[in-house]
Amino acid sequence: MNTALRHWKEAATVILAAGTRHKLTVDNLTRCVDEASATAIKADSNLPDKSPFDYEVLLLRRSRTSGFMPNAYVFPGGLVESSDFSSEWLEVFKSFRRLPNFGLGFVKQPPETRPPIFATDRMKLGSPIPGDVGFRICAVRETFEESGVLLIVPKYEERHLLNSIEKKTGGPPELTTTTDICNKDELAKWRALVNENPSNFIKMCRELECLPNIWALREWGNWLTPSGKYGKQRRYDTAFYICCLQEKPPHTFQDEQEIVHFEWSTPAEVLQRYQDRDMWIAPPQFYNLSQMCRLPSLLDLHSFSTQRAAEGCEQWLPIHLVSEKYYVALLPGDELYPEDGSGQIKSLNTNQSLEKLLDEGSVLHRLMVSDPYSIAALVTITPKYRHLLPVTGPGLKHRIINKL
Repeated sequence: MNTALRHWKEAATVILAAGTRHKLTVDNLTRCVDEASATAIKADSNLPDKSPFDYEVLLLRRSRTSGFMPNAYVFPGGLVESSDFSSEWLEVFKSFRRLPNFGLGFVKQPPETRPPIFATDRMKLGSPIPGDVGFRICAVRETFEESGVLLIVPKYEERHLLNSIEKKTGGPPELTTTTDICNKDELAKWRALVNENPSNFIKMCRELECLPNIWALREWGNWLTPSGKYGKQRRYDTAFYICCLQEKPPHTFQDEQEIVHFEWSTPAEVLQRYQDRDMWIAPPQFYNLSQMCRLPSLLDLHSFSTQRAAEGCEQWLPIHLVSEKYYVALLPGDELYPEDGSGQIKSLNTNQSLEKLLDEGSVLHRLMVSDPYSIAALVTITPKYRHLLPVTGPGLKHRIINKL
């Protein structure tokens, strides 16, 4: 754990996308991304119809008594525990320790531009587990705790996985599948033990002879909680991953503590329900789901996320411009995004009218929020690290103007 952080606690989350029985045909498959650049599409498209998607995303509803984003629908994930970086994992992953980064490989992004959550030397913090590994362990463990979905590699498949990593030819990897390593009651027993003490996750992997499937998770992004938005003590530096499953796991459960309900829905359905005020999602979820609307095919999403992950990602700390009627969340790359020489970012206030703010400026990367259920993404920049622009509708921007 990075105890040097002053304002944020480290966390990890995974966007879990699983195939549905309805498969796309060649005729209705829309390939939205130019694979050569992945940046050629402007963020001015309407939300796609829900029917083209051949996958759904897992969202978990937080308890109304939660101290952080109560009632919000979130991706599974949570705080990093010291056990996620325990040296005991070296024995569990012993077959992969001779491979670069435990077989995860390395990103092309220079270390000096990597987000600190990924760039920090964990050896200096007393752990022999690389950050790329520890945060994936956290994401797998938290997903199991909160939803019952267990992303593992059984020991009997370890040699096959090792060989496939060593003999990688550059082709797209197969979609991930879930494996039943024990019966439902045994799994429930271990889930309760891991919830009680995260270090039991190591014990579970030993006794059930399995490994956390860290190789199925692709690096997707890094969001920091802005100051004062969810309470002074509730600020997280979160690694976002994405994992594409061939089909939905046979069992998904809420933990009835932090999580009181779960949903498998397409990105378009979630965004529509959010606009209809039927469910609330935070800006990071809104942005990520809007990006995924570019790729309604699971195979396309899997291929894109695999290739893109090698590029790295940016650290995104939203900066709020606040007025009496609205706020704007500025993101890196926006012409108003402020930074001083020390790397500390200062919040701004403005009484400028929304219409004027929308009309001025040409280098935009911002979320316009008029109320908790009305967000519009305004993006004119080219995303870094070959990432996706979000899908937004011109009607969203017009609607916000008319509401004020």
